[in-house]
Amino acid sequence: MAHWFVSHGRDEFPRWREAFPAARLVSAADAKLLAMPGDAVWIMDDTPQWPSLAMPLGQRGVIVVIMSLAPSGHDALQALQAGARGYLHALAKPALMEQAALVTQNQGIWVPADLMGRVLGATYQALGGEPRLPSDELSALTERERDVALAVARGKSNKEVARHLDITERTVKAHLGAVFRKLGVRDRMQLVLRLGQHAEVS
Repeated sequence: MAHWFVSHGRDEFPRWREAFPAARLVSAADAKLLAMPGDAVWIMDDTPQWPSLAMPLGQRGVIVVIMSLAPSGHDALQALQAGARGYLHALAKPALMEQAALVTQNQGIWVPADLMGRVLGATYQALGGEPRLPSDELSALTERERDVALAVARGKSNKEVARHLDITERTVKAHLGAVFRKLGVRDRMQLVLRLGQHAEVS
């Protein structure tokens, strides 16, 4: 597996080189030619039209990670929509970059924890902003579980949900665990996608 780094306006970052010593700095055009399925291409968001570079690479089985000096929830969502498997700060510590590489190599999605809520909220809004599960599945949730599920889907952290519903964070975690179990999901992203499903036509 090879690591390729694409940046338009500046040279590669020392921390990135420390994380991946054998990696190569290439142009966007060279990344298209050289990257093979299973390779990782790390693209700085100063690269012109980076979504149009990320999408075909991702479709070919290349692992794409977008890096930014000013990460935002909007851009993280745009990166995922363009087929990237990761999005992180360009000045992240080498250990964090290595962790992101490991997660994305194993079919996971990497987004910094502080942006995950905003990404989830934007995803939920993009799916319509209201639950579209069959009513019998939603009725399996208690009223409080439904309140917690919808608040999390809208991008609120456990602390924000607790404050909004006037309950403890521990209670939020307990309700969320029950929601995951009842709806057959394993994490917040799957919850958003599950709630955004269209109701089945009877």
